[in-house]
Amino acid sequence: MVKGPGLYTDIGKKTRDLLNKDYQSDHKFTITTYSPTGVAITSTGTKKGELFLADVNTQLKNKNITTDIKVDTSSNLFTTITVDQPAPGVKAILSLKVPDQRSGKVEIQYLHDYTGINTSIGLTANPVVNFSGVVGTNLLSLGTDLSFDTKTGNFTKCNAGFSFCNEDLIASLTLNNKGDSLNASYYHTVNPLMNTAVGAEVAHSFSTNENTITVGTQHSLDPLTTLKARVNNAGKASALIQHEWRPKSFFTISGEVDTKAIEKSAKVGLALALKP
Repeated sequence: MVKGPGLYTDIGKKTRDLLNKDYQSDHKFTITTYSPTGVAITSTGTKKGELFLADVNTQLKNKNITTDIKVDTSSNLFTTITVDQPAPGVKAILSLKVPDQRSGKVEIQYLHDYTGINTSIGLTANPVVNFSGVVGTNLLSLGTDLSFDTKTGNFTKCNAGFSFCNEDLIASLTLNNKGDSLNASYYHTVNPLMNTAVGAEVAHSFSTNENTITVGTQHSLDPLTTLKARVNNAGKASALIQHEWRPKSFFTISGEVDTKAIEKSAKVGLALALKP
């Protein structure tokens, strides 16, 4: 198991990945190539109905500094510079988007055996300040996630979370949206050799008194092929099959069916990721 409690975003992450990661209802194509000097260039295209979106991302690494530069079809330029370990346990991240001059942000992460801290501040005259912290161990952790708008003097985000982990089970409880929603999640590894796992998430909204329940599972047919499925209480059922046909190259087919619709409707997504 990983030493230390990790960051606040790690609370419930295993369940979120099981229930959401790799599911695709659109047609998506991704290809990554590497130059002899180690520069990685990733091109992505996504077709949503009649709309086609594309972007090109270039990643350069020099010692402990990683620079990501992405350009999309809307002429937006995204730049992220990550400095790993400028001091023990520290990671510094600078990100900005052009032409949005208010998007600049500096982020600092700190990981310790008994705490994980992530703080960021916007590079504007009246920035939004974000802070999240977790205390505990790799077995038991408690954390909070806050955002403060210095312009209005209000907290725009106030969340808290709790996580319990052992060798094959992860359970978490989070209070989000300034106390309006409660999320409980569960992840259980059934067979580590076959990557078989089950998970569930229950979300309750106090303002609407509505519950959303999602359950899912995954299983590896072989070391290169994985099956995943999920269903929620709204009757939406999804499944996917993903095959690693070359190292770091994945072919994914996913589909979704509304089981409660009078006329059954289905969406099928295709994702191809090539990383030679």
